[in-house]
Amino acid sequence: MSDKELPTEEPLEHEKARHEEPLRAQVRGEKDEKDERESEKEEKGRQDPLSTVIWALILITAGGIWLMQSIGFLAWEIFGGAWNLILIAAGLLFLLEVAVRLVMPAYRRPVGGTLIFAFVLMAIGISNWIGSAVVWPLALIGMGLAIIISGLLRGRF
Repeated sequence: MSDKELPTEEPLEHEKARHEEPLRAQVRGEKDEKDERESEKEEKGRQDPLSTVIWALILITAGGIWLMQSIGFLAWEIFGGAWNLILIAAGLLFLLEVAVRLVMPAYRRPVGGTLIFAFVLMAIGISNWIGSAVVWPLALIGMGLAIIISGLLRGRF
């Protein structure tokens, strides 16, 4: 090899190394992004344990009420039938979920929809029992108050 070729080889190796380092960093960055996306998918895939418990309690309560009706445990005509009591109980359990979410920071998330759903379930159950002339206006007032309260508390919770 001649002396003229040697200086050109050193900068080429140096240039090659200089170009490979950003490529390695880019590959590392892509791996970090992949890991981040996978962890987000896992996080989204995980169910909220509080919601799972509430839904399980709703099913257990509905089954218990239905079983008690089937064996003639209570006079269900007082409540307008077992389904009215099931709807009221489900609404109360959703209200319990809202209360837990507002009190416990670990389970906090928006509760406006759950609150309205609870009012609707209870209104359906109570209106079949008492009558819709009074219940639905009260349910609408309650839903409006729930929206106002959740709007006021949004910054605090």
